[in-house]
Amino acid sequence: MTQSPRDRSAVDDDFLGPDRGGRTFFGQPRQLATLFSVEMWERFSFYGLQGILLLYLYYSVAEGGLGLSQDVATGIVGAYGGMVYLSTVLGAWLADRVMGRERVLFSSAALVMSGHIALSILPGLAGVGVGLICISIGSGGVKASATSLVGSLYREEDPRRDAGFSVYYFGINFGAFLGPLLTAFLQTRYGFHIGFAAAAVGMAIGLGIYAAGRKKLPETGNVVANPLPTGSLNRVLLIAAVPVLVVLMLIVTGVIPLARLDDLVVIVVVIASIGYFALLLTSKEVTAVERRRVLAFIPLFLASVVFWSLYQQQFTVVTIYADQQLDRNLFGWDFPVGWVQSINPIFILILSGVFAAIWTKLGDRQPSTPIKFAVGVAVMGLAFLLFIPMASDVPNSAPILGLIGVLFTFTVAELFLSPVSLSLATKLAPAKFQTQMVALLFLSISLGTTMAGVLAGSYSVQGQVPYFLTLGLIALAAAVVLALITPMIRKQMGGVR
Repeated sequence: MTQSPRDRSAVDDDFLGPDRGGRTFFGQPRQLATLFSVEMWERFSFYGLQGILLLYLYYSVAEGGLGLSQDVATGIVGAYGGMVYLSTVLGAWLADRVMGRERVLFSSAALVMSGHIALSILPGLAGVGVGLICISIGSGGVKASATSLVGSLYREEDPRRDAGFSVYYFGINFGAFLGPLLTAFLQTRYGFHIGFAAAAVGMAIGLGIYAAGRKKLPETGNVVANPLPTGSLNRVLLIAAVPVLVVLMLIVTGVIPLARLDDLVVIVVVIASIGYFALLLTSKEVTAVERRRVLAFIPLFLASVVFWSLYQQQFTVVTIYADQQLDRNLFGWDFPVGWVQSINPIFILILSGVFAAIWTKLGDRQPSTPIKFAVGVAVMGLAFLLFIPMASDVPNSAPILGLIGVLFTFTVAELFLSPVSLSLATKLAPAKFQTQMVALLFLSISLGTTMAGVLAGSYSVQGQVPYFLTLGLIALAAAVVLALITPMIRKQMGGVR
């Protein structure tokens, strides 16, 4: 897709900023509104689905669900979440080698919408299978391309860049806040499929806004950075499609039962992670200093897995807890279970600016990245321990303020680790393998998210105290080990903080 000279001039005007007469979006390039909208509505649909998906899987048929066992349901949710982050690797590869970022974003958003439509109209496990495959691949593509396109709106020296990403980040979390509120409300009033349809409508709105504004995006969004050799695309797609089709066939025929789906994703992600580390550590294009930095990333990779294994249980264990243990009565009305998923985005919107201001004020005196990782994992372990005082065999007895406090702690833990992890991956990456290092980071999130589903299969109301105690203590122990080996990690990082 090419732009007319007039289109390119419009983009250039926006690059110049408001003082040169360009039209802006909150003082930012007006194309940010296009990307802001598609990402906000994608997060609306994604988290809207997450708020009710687990309930749909394990609620009885009489309640409108599929009646799966709780451990199978949590395994499916974990495998789906892991596939989302695994698909970011595919999305990045397609953007760099085949389609360019802009086309990947558009097609991925359309795929997400198709997945929500499938969930809303196809009955039973057929809708779940088609819908979650489409959404996981599409969401991975959106994640891989949208943030990069936001960066393309600014010249390197543009002082508006950080503020622009802050506006964009607000859109992500605002969508994540609104999605569960609407879909969960509709689910309780009209059933699950209407809730899924609301997510589809939200994604359709975002896709429509993006379709109307995509021609005004910078031409660099269409550039294929490292195109495949001529004639090799079909061969690559065939090689990639064969194992996927084999796995799908094994699942459909029951050779791989749904109860083991999360285990399968764990195996795939572990193999991919080992392969990536092996590639980086053995490549002749990696210098000795870069190799030491890759080695330094290994304990941080493992810490990331531990963190996300607990944090992503918001969509498994916390949902079950809200359904079975939480007192959701407000002035005589029981609010929907899915509304709990809107608590974390509120805290993110409030606290992200606070943390940014703290790190800015501390400057060079702020903790090193490994210490931030250690604190994030430790606070996450503390969050799980905070469930223990609320433990009870009495259904719907846990106080809402108690769960809000736990999720506040979740957010504090996230802000210590998540915002700095992507920056760290790019700083430690060998010059020739920037994308692969970022892919490794996403693989750690994928593995942790899948493990959140695996672990949730062991959760029960009767065993909640040993469950929260064990995982909380494991996280605290991992944080202590990471803090103790931080001097060694920093030495291997070769000057990177």
